[in-house]
Amino acid sequence: MHHDATVAVVSPSGPADAAVLKRGVERLEGLGMKVIVGPHALDRQDLPYLAGEDAARAADLQAAWCDPAVSAVFCARGGYGAARLLGLIDWDAMRAAGPKVLIGSSDITALHQAFAVELGLPTLHGPMPGNVLIGGEQGPEPVTWDAMLAALSGAAAPVTGDRVLVPGRAEGVLTGGNLSLLASLCGTRHQPSFDGRIAFLEDIGEEPYRVDRMLTQLLQAGAFAGVRGIALGSWVDCGDPYPVLRDRLEPLGVPVVAGLPVGHGSPQLSVWLGALGAIDTESCSLTGPYWNEDQAR
Repeated sequence: MHHDATVAVVSPSGPADAAVLKRGVERLEGLGMKVIVGPHALDRQDLPYLAGEDAARAADLQAAWCDPAVSAVFCARGGYGAARLLGLIDWDAMRAAGPKVLIGSSDITALHQAFAVELGLPTLHGPMPGNVLIGGEQGPEPVTWDAMLAALSGAAAPVTGDRVLVPGRAEGVLTGGNLSLLASLCGTRHQPSFDGRIAFLEDIGEEPYRVDRMLTQLLQAGAFAGVRGIALGSWVDCGDPYPVLRDRLEPLGVPVVAGLPVGHGSPQLSVWLGALGAIDTESCSLTGPYWNEDQAR
């Protein structure tokens, strides 16, 4: 993606802080990008955790994606609410818009999952302009910012973790995101499946027993059937998650790397979901997943 690209910013989930989002947008503009902010991006409604009405949030997302001038759509922030939009989006119109880039994380996992199922496109699990890592007062967090730009240019460096739960090497398409969101999609048409894939998981503010419950739900739903390997990101404010992660994931008998700086921590590195990657526990790294616009054409 070129620095002079036109990009859109929309709020499919929670309401963004106006000052933070303004700084985030200005930083994208500072790269030479033209930034279109969705008309409802700063909306509020009766449910204070949603950035406006569902129909308005869905319309902003769809209008941005279907605008032929727009090459990437940044989600302003996470929070909650993206899953409420999945039945309101005209997926035929979205498919007709051709390949472009969706960027976001946390609650945006619902969109990553739906875009994979409905559009068959890779999406970027990365930082958002309405978040302090990009829109903070002191400037963007430098490692986070550089990693995002590298991923958008198709030159992402390997992401290195800090521990190995199960040794080995695996490759496959990287799939997943926020554990709470993946569990919440079980039983829907966008239910996750890690068959033949590398599962990426992270979360924030969940007690270990809740991590256990969500992993158990995914296991019992068959999401891990055929999984090739597991990459674990940040577990911010989740106590010590490693006993439960080992207990639930080691029996799968596939390589597991952990402590990747991807998710809710700082820095937050960017990784492509829906693209081919590899994990190697000797270097405790996730390489790839690579994607660029030429591959999609």
